[in-house]
Amino acid sequence: MIELVPVTAIYAGVLAILVIYLSFRVAMMRRAGGIGIGDGGNSSLSKAIRVQGNAVEYVPLALVLLLLLELNGAQAAMLHALGGTLVLARVLHALGLSSTAGVSIGRLYGTMLTWIVILSAGVLNILL
Repeated sequence: MIELVPVTAIYAGVLAILVIYLSFRVAMMRRAGGIGIGDGGNSSLSKAIRVQGNAVEYVPLALVLLLLLELNGAQAAMLHALGGTLVLARVLHALGLSSTAGVSIGRLYGTMLTWIVILSAGVLNILL
């Protein structure tokens, strides 16, 4: 029997669009600067690479945890709360880190909310 996972599918789709946007941004900056590998000493490209890399590091784990919750029968409201918070967190982080390489409100809250989603989903998976 095939299980449907419509809630996780929504957030996976939205976050896939975000990751592709961040990746496209890196590609366009590389092209404009003629930089094939690395950041070529370009601080703007370096930040863009980290924004994209950070999303690629955290989003898959969070989505797997969300998927497991959905497959194990978690309530849709809980899944939407976690998924919506994750999307907000990743957008905040991307905006915050893109604006400065240092501390920013967006980066701080984006990181904290991402960790809260992953920790919450991890604990809920253990309890379910």
